Amino acid sequence: MIIPLDELIGFRGNRYELSCAVIKRAIQLNLTGHEDLKKNKNKIVPTALNHVLLGKVKYKIEEE
Repeated sequence: MIIPLDELIGFRGNRYELSCAVIKRAIQLNLTGHEDLKKNKNKIVPTALNHVLLGKVKYKIEEE
């Protein structure tokens, strides 16, 4: 399965920060490409969500 539903349902952090991190990761994947995109049939958003939820990438929201 592309989207880790258990991790998404069990996520206890700030959902706004999560969505911002996924959007930024999706942009990165779209611009650079990634080997996981080939496995996931070029589905960018589910791949980005997978990366963020499973901790393949770390994110931090900086306050202005």
